[in-house]
Amino acid sequence: MLVLTRKLGENIRIGDSVKITVLEVRSGQVKLGIEAPPEVKVHREEIYARIQEENRRAQRAKPEPGAAGGAAPPTGQ
Repeated sequence: MLVLTRKLGENIRIGDSVKITVLEVRSGQVKLGIEAPPEVKVHREEIYARIQEENRRAQRAKPEPGAAGGAAPPTGQ
């Protein structure tokens, strides 16, 4: 893990397209501004974990082809 120290108003760059700016530091919290192109998904860790869990549930609930309720394979006729 790379650990960086930044002051209020300073930036961090990730590649050519992502810029992180320290906007505020107060009461043990840091407010960050993140500039990234639309194709770069940016989530808080707890939101990302929730999305991953929902994706796992959806994958488990998806019926197998040919199973009851799923799409049957073509018969060849």
